[in-house]
Amino acid sequence: MQLSPNFSLAEFTASATAVAQRIDNTPNAAQIAAMRLLCVKVLEPLRAHFGRPVRINSGFRSSRLNRAVGSTDSSQHPKGEAGDLEIVGIDNVTVATFIRDHLPFDQLILENYTRGQPNSGWVHVSYRDGRLRKDVLTYSRRAYFKGLLA
Repeated sequence: MQLSPNFSLAEFTASATAVAQRIDNTPNAAQIAAMRLLCVKVLEPLRAHFGRPVRINSGFRSSRLNRAVGSTDSSQHPKGEAGDLEIVGIDNVTVATFIRDHLPFDQLILENYTRGQPNSGWVHVSYRDGRLRKDVLTYSRRAYFKGLLA
């Protein structure tokens, strides 16, 4: 099933952890609708701007899978509202900065980025229907910091 022209449900639900631990990672209709919104509002415009595929490292996670990977109960991944991504050949700071400055989002986190290593870490972005917080953070060394710190 396609969520949008360039993003499939299969890539949003793919998980080596789910396979290894035999965890059902099947979303319901509301979660699929949330993933579609994320794709249409954020990911398709991001792909169009950079002219390169956006790789989803972690998209939808069932509640059980979310716990298995050590994520928090407040994560937007189980709602279908978030994705962790990279664009091969584009610095993750550049990707995060473009999202911050040009696209609608609820939360944006530059995660585990190492200065001088442009493809280190990844970008977490979420979108939800309704009021967007426009929360921008950097996660490094097990701590969150306000803004994009590179």
